[in-house]
Amino acid sequence: MNAPLNRRHALIAGASALTAPFAHAQGSGWPTKPVTIVVPFPPGGGTDAFARPLFATMTKNLGRQFVIDNKGGAGGTVGASVAARAAADGYTYFMGAVHHSIAPSMYPKLDYDIERDFVPVGLVSSVPQVIVVNPSRVQAKTLPELLEFIRKNPGKLNYGSAGNGTSHHLAGELFKLQTKTFITHIPYRGAGPALQDLVAGQVDMMFDGLGSSAAHIRGGRLRAIAVAADKRAVAFPDVPTAAESGVPTYKVATWYGIWAPKGTPADIATAMAGEMRKAMNGDDLKTMWTSLGTETPNLWGAEFGRFVGAEVKRWAEVVKTSGAKLD
Repeated sequence: MNAPLNRRHALIAGASALTAPFAHAQGSGWPTKPVTIVVPFPPGGGTDAFARPLFATMTKNLGRQFVIDNKGGAGGTVGASVAARAAADGYTYFMGAVHHSIAPSMYPKLDYDIERDFVPVGLVSSVPQVIVVNPSRVQAKTLPELLEFIRKNPGKLNYGSAGNGTSHHLAGELFKLQTKTFITHIPYRGAGPALQDLVAGQVDMMFDGLGSSAAHIRGGRLRAIAVAADKRAVAFPDVPTAAESGVPTYKVATWYGIWAPKGTPADIATAMAGEMRKAMNGDDLKTMWTSLGTETPNLWGAEFGRFVGAEVKRWAEVVKTSGAKLD
C-alpha cells in the first residue's frame, strides 16, 4: 500500500541520502490522484510529440493518469502564466520549452518569472532545429539554392512560427541576420497549427524542431533543407547541417523541460524527476527519442535550472542583436 501524503516528510527524512535524489514516487504516497501537465501550446507541435509518449508511459508505470492540458497562446506565455498560479501540491506540472527562455526578452510585462516562479524538474529532450519547406511551394532542394531564391526575391517567401518570441520565430530572425536575407514572419498560436498550414501549403517554410517535423519529412510532405546543429541527425543522415551548406554559425536547438509551481514539496518534485528518468530510459522511449532526432538527456533539478538561466541570457543577446520584435 502507498503511504498517505501526511507521512511523506517522515518517510523522506528516514531515506538514505544516497537514494534521495531519485527516490521512488510510490514511497511518498505520490501520486494518489491524476496529475495534470500544462502544455502551453495547441496539440500537434513538438511539445506534444514528447509530452504524450512520456506521460502515457508514466501513466502505465504508476497506474495513475498523467493528463495533458493544452493551453496555447502568446508564444507559450499564457499556459506558463496559468501553471505558475496552479496549486503547488505536486499534482500540476508545466512542460515548457526553449521559448520560455526567450519570452523574458520579448514580453516585458510577463506576470510570471520562469526562474523564480517555478521549480526546475528536468530536461525532457533537446532537438536540433531544421529548415523545412513545402515542396510544392518552394523548389529549392539545398540551402544554397534556397538562399539564391530568397536573395533574388526578398520578402516573397514567408515562414510560420509557433508564435512571437518562440524559438521558431527567433531561429528565423537569426537566420535572416546571419544570411542577410528577408523572409516574412507569420506567427501562429503554436507549432502544431503552423506545421499544419505548412503541410497544407498555406505557408512556405518553417524553422522547426526536428521532432515535430520528422514524420512529415519521412512522408515527403516537407523537404528538409538543413539542420541547425554541429552534426547531422542520426535519424536523418542525408540532411546536411547548415554549416556544411555554407552558413557555419547557424545553430539552434529546441529543448523541452518540466517545471513544478514554486512551493511544490521538494520530495514530490524529486519523485517526479525519478519517474521521468525511469520512463525516458526505458527501451521504448529511448528508441522513440532517437526517431525524433534526439538523444535521451540527463539534466535534473538544480542543474536543469542553471541550464535554463544560461539560456535566458543567451537568447537575450540574440533578441538584442537581431532586433526581433513582436509582430
